Amino acid sequence: MPYDSFYRCSWVPCVRGQWFRLGPVGIDATFSIWHNGTMDTARTILCLDLDAFYASVEETLHPEWRGKPILVGGKPEERGVVASCSYAARAFGVHSAMPMGQALRLCAQAIRTPPNFPLYSEYSARVMGIIKSYGCPMEQVSVDEVFLDLTYARLLWSDPLSLASDLKRRIQEEVGLPCTIGIATNKLVAKVASSHGKPNGLIQVPPGEEAGFLAPLPVEKLWGVGPKCSARLKVLGIQTIGQLQKAPLDLLKQEFGVWALDLQRKSHGQDTSPIETEHATKSISRETTFVQDLGDLPQLRRVLLSLSEEVGQNLRAEGLLARTIAIKLRWPNFQTITRQTTLPQPTDSTSQIYQSAASLLEASLKAGRKVRLLGVRAANLGSGRQLDLFDSAVKRSSRLDSAVDRIRDRFGEEAIRRASLAPNQKG
Repeated sequence: MPYDSFYRCSWVPCVRGQWFRLGPVGIDATFSIWHNGTMDTARTILCLDLDAFYASVEETLHPEWRGKPILVGGKPEERGVVASCSYAARAFGVHSAMPMGQALRLCAQAIRTPPNFPLYSEYSARVMGIIKSYGCPMEQVSVDEVFLDLTYARLLWSDPLSLASDLKRRIQEEVGLPCTIGIATNKLVAKVASSHGKPNGLIQVPPGEEAGFLAPLPVEKLWGVGPKCSARLKVLGIQTIGQLQKAPLDLLKQEFGVWALDLQRKSHGQDTSPIETEHATKSISRETTFVQDLGDLPQLRRVLLSLSEEVGQNLRAEGLLARTIAIKLRWPNFQTITRQTTLPQPTDSTSQIYQSAASLLEASLKAGRKVRLLGVRAANLGSGRQLDLFDSAVKRSSRLDSAVDRIRDRFGEEAIRRASLAPNQKG
């Protein structure tokens, strides 16, 4: 029986040793998952990652591009960056987040195409729809990556590889996209396996072999170890995950403090993080990269106000309040800094977001210095109503924001704008 033929049903424990599938007419199947009198609690986690997602979508639209170097991103003359690139382009040393100008110098024959995010979202939704049809607990990490808990899928499939192979086949045949799948006893090892198996791979790490699988890999392949952490490890002479497994804990504690034990535990492939089927929004941010470096403070304030409006509008749409406001600044030499402030009361007010961000900008921008990128972020989010609404100024600001949101929802984003953001009019 194909697994997706009853994907809308749910599994619930009912009596000792048995799980029941609840269908539209009640209990219609019973399966035992007890072995030697005990429940088998070993997890089976699948990590699926769509290969070069944006570039792969473009290949489905342009079959003549298949196998050629493709760069998805902005124009080099507008300081665009590579959002995604095909594996043919990666062979030339191109990677995501690289400046488009540099990417085209490395691979002059590449096909550059601007990103089409609404289309990519549609393709992502189609893939996620297929994945959901298998009925397993699911955690979508991004538009192109998802974790599945296959622990009880063995009730319907002979083994996880059979389910994974069927999943890969359906995504390729029904959507036209390749993917790589890693399977392990936890999210960490499944994630590393999916990364290691790219492109279009399928790797299963059997229970008990997690540490052995990870050992020969470079330390930067360990999920959660970024460039700075891997550089610090290499200073200690730790190049591979296996060396990290054997490193003296005291040595790691001197460098990483309380995180040392967690780092070494992960190097052995130990991870208990659950599949999170629901995600709370942790932050909302907007940023923009300037065509030319900008150093004029009044102009920067105008951009900051526009970004603050977008952040505030998103907060209000989700019913969230922010206690922390941050800005992001990137200088012409690509050095990036962030500055943040904590508010006495959480807010969703555009005015308060902008005022906090503007104060941070003025404190961070030295005279004569120019900016390449500017961003605003609202974090430390929570739900509820502002506590300061008895204040008349806050109340007026809240009513104004609500009115602007309603107009834009009905007539579009450009239907209304603040006077300070309107184009200069000549009489």
